[in-house]
Amino acid sequence: MGEPATKEPLSLEELQASGNLRSGRKHVLSILVENKSGVLTRIAGLFARRGFNIDTLTVGPTDDDHISRVTLTVDGAIHPIDQVTKQLHKLVNVLKIRDLEPADTVARELALFKISADGTQRGELMQITEIFRGKVVDVTKRSVIVEVTGTTDKVEAFESMVRPFGLIEMMRTGEIAIARGRGET
Repeated sequence: MGEPATKEPLSLEELQASGNLRSGRKHVLSILVENKSGVLTRIAGLFARRGFNIDTLTVGPTDDDHISRVTLTVDGAIHPIDQVTKQLHKLVNVLKIRDLEPADTVARELALFKISADGTQRGELMQITEIFRGKVVDVTKRSVIVEVTGTTDKVEAFESMVRPFGLIEMMRTGEIAIARGRGET
């Protein structure tokens, strides 16, 4: 396996031998579908049958009540993503699929953190929240709930900063993403 910081590509065999099957090449798929029951089940089933683990999955309405957008993130290390996208196109209720390029995409995630915070720790926690442009949405005598919105890296960085305070509970939405510029999807 290549040395750290080298640009040598790793083969699937080398990834399996190292126990690290994540390639680092995250695919964010934006899928427009008809807003009908069972569509999400068929999409998730297709990925499961192909051996993909879905990292995040969000679904929401679009400006058209008859169409929903599925934003799905997967790691492309184990299987090529193009085969599964071709099979997605064959599903009756799938209208359009786009594998969003990170450089041409705006992606965000929302997370709620319930953090243990008594009087002495609260000031420091509020400073960290302010640095990350978070928002305190609930306060009790023993805990604080903070909302953080941003890139996945920002959410993970906030988590690592507040974990020492005592992370009681955390909930993340998964990524939503949209292509930059005037292009569709």
